[in-house]
Amino acid sequence: MEKNEAGDSGFKNAALLVATFASFLTPFMGSALNVALPTIGKDFNTNAITLNWIVSSYILATAMILLPAGRMADIIGRKKVFTSGIVLFITASVLCALSPNVYFLIVFRVFQGTGSALIFGTGVAIITSAFPPGERGKALGINVSAVYAGLTLGPFGGGLLTQYLGWRSVFWFTVPIGLISLFLIITRLKTEWAEAKGESFDWKGMMFYSLSLILIMYGFSRLPNWIGFLFLVSGIFILAVFILFEQKVKFPLFEMDLFKKNKTFAFSNLAALINYSATFAVGFLLSLYLQYIKGLYPGAAGLVLVSQPVVMAVFSPITGRLSDKIEPRIVASLGMSLSAIGLFLFLFIKSTTPIPLIIINLIFIGLGFALFSSPNTNAIMSSVDKKHYGVASGSVGTMRMVGQMFSMGIALLLFSIFLGKNEILPENYPSFLSAMHVAFIIFTILCFSGIFASLARGKLR
Repeated sequence: MEKNEAGDSGFKNAALLVATFASFLTPFMGSALNVALPTIGKDFNTNAITLNWIVSSYILATAMILLPAGRMADIIGRKKVFTSGIVLFITASVLCALSPNVYFLIVFRVFQGTGSALIFGTGVAIITSAFPPGERGKALGINVSAVYAGLTLGPFGGGLLTQYLGWRSVFWFTVPIGLISLFLIITRLKTEWAEAKGESFDWKGMMFYSLSLILIMYGFSRLPNWIGFLFLVSGIFILAVFILFEQKVKFPLFEMDLFKKNKTFAFSNLAALINYSATFAVGFLLSLYLQYIKGLYPGAAGLVLVSQPVVMAVFSPITGRLSDKIEPRIVASLGMSLSAIGLFLFLFIKSTTPIPLIIINLIFIGLGFALFSSPNTNAIMSSVDKKHYGVASGSVGTMRMVGQMFSMGIALLLFSIFLGKNEILPENYPSFLSAMHVAFIIFTILCFSGIFASLARGKLR
């Protein structure tokens, strides 16, 4: 391991630049693709459930690999794993752009999700390694702001690209961004970190962990059929086996003591899981609503959806800096409360709901998310030793992706119940709206419960 030059401002800025630039990449893709989904559906003549899998396959792959990526980065080096993620993401983007049908697209999205996991499983750890505690919140806030900048430009850029150049251009657009990120890594990031170098990797634990997530997500997709419940219960059982197994391994994939003995770490992760479970599918549902129910073109729908992440991008550096001075649980809990109110207001959405009202609601949720995310990440990363930065970074990403997976799983389940395998056509619009209403009821209840998880974390300082 090379010398850590954490005191050198040039080194810190280089680490922040590299991690932040890459952090823009994957959320841009996700939010841009949401706007492109209706066009992909028409191009491939596919239904709402299959469209959901274009998103869910990516999320599932990312969730499966994030935690192992964080652990692997602690062992062999965070820069190595981070660089591999960028290369894989670029390659998968090219393959997605060339997909001949929806099934190939879903498979290539799995590769893309794996690359994303290698990026996000190490990016936060690199920043945490480079910045001391007193400056960490600000740096993490800037990084989170880049994530939200990707989410901000995604709907607008994805809408314009889809409308004028076709949905495949969304994937082509990320290739040069990825190449710039790769150039920055090679030329600007000279230090390597591997505090757990020499320790063995827990391959059996990875197998249990990945299999449990696959079964749980697939089970969600098959509900309310009995086979769905069977897969869901099987996945939960294997997850329990994984937890028991990890407590007996010398070098586990995930250090369970971080949850058992570190209250701040445990409840901060739980709060993140709940927050993402309650909010992620909002963009997916509203993208379909705006284009099908409201009849907006992709570009116009993107302009509406951009209102939420632009607020998140503007306020995240401020709230990150705030969490260096004020207890993260106070700032994050306030954010969770605002998000819960915004989700509650969406319970009343109808086919006649004015667009400005939808934008105001999205701004409200965006402000809540900005207040929650950076302080919550700061709390997680500041509550562990350096040796566990990679695992903690992986856990941050895992909670996000598993939460997103559950959020999309809820949407998938409701589509199965209300729409079946039918395409979203005018005669099915009432059923689609009913599915949306039930989704927002579930999301509001989830987010409200997350306030208490956020408050229960205790004081960090």
